[in-house]
Amino acid sequence: MGTIAQILIGLIALEHFYFLWLEMFAWETTGRKVFKEALPEKLFLQTKSLAANQGLYNGFLAAGLIWTFFISDPLWKTYVSFFFLGCIAIAGIYGGVTTSRKILLVQAMPAIIAILFVLVS
Repeated sequence: MGTIAQILIGLIALEHFYFLWLEMFAWETTGRKVFKEALPEKLFLQTKSLAANQGLYNGFLAAGLIWTFFISDPLWKTYVSFFFLGCIAIAGIYGGVTTSRKILLVQAMPAIIAILFVLVS
């Protein structure tokens, strides 16, 4: 797999570890600042467990991408990369359509770009 594809996968994994931290551990502090336009102030306490659940899923996606760095078989590495990047792209598209168009740029586009680089490498 190409170097650019691996760098993109690493950056996307880091982004999703950030989402894990934000949604699981900083929902009522930093989360309020990040999502101030999406949620009224009073909902952060009420949605803390829902956000933590979302954060856990983001952590699983990040772990799957990190796993690809330890796969030696090139074909298997490509398939696993496609799976996790595809999950992220689909979730980002869904979030962009149903919640905020910003999610398309922050989550879906990086995954789609990484998929393209995996394809050409």
